[in-house]
Amino acid sequence: MTAAPSALGHREAVPVAATQGTLALALLPRQAPPVAAPPRRPGAAVVSIDRRLRRTIEEWTHRFAQAVVEIVGGDRPVSQLVRWTTPDVYADLRLRAHLVARAGGHQPGLAQVQAVRPKVHSVHACFVTDRVVECGIHVRHGERSRALAARFERTGQRWVCTALDFS
Repeated sequence: MTAAPSALGHREAVPVAATQGTLALALLPRQAPPVAAPPRRPGAAVVSIDRRLRRTIEEWTHRFAQAVVEIVGGDRPVSQLVRWTTPDVYADLRLRAHLVARAGGHQPGLAQVQAVRPKVHSVHACFVTDRVVECGIHVRHGERSRALAARFERTGQRWVCTALDFS
């Protein structure tokens, strides 16, 4: 037992729990079913999308992301993605390609620049609405991994990249 000060200034005995100083684990098997998860908030729901459309978007995003990493690495010209990017995303890609080219001592957009080519490993799409999709992209570059995040919005009959983030 430990003592705790009271309002009168003297210490009263306080009982110590049996699990004091140890990790309290219930080692007996659970007898009741688990408690149901709280209901989802309306803003946190993800739109359900047809599997064929999801697969089509993930395949398209895979090709788009492969082009992006090849542009930044100097193997492709940035102009190849002008139709599928907003002006801000296009300008960012162009700047990244120029910075990498300057650091590597080459011109951007020329083939056979990189000794080790980046390769898109996987794409995971999350449909915010039926016209907006956000994708997480895993890129392997030799033994290293990087992540890209991209947001695409449907404009007319095509998807346009409105945000692109390199991690």
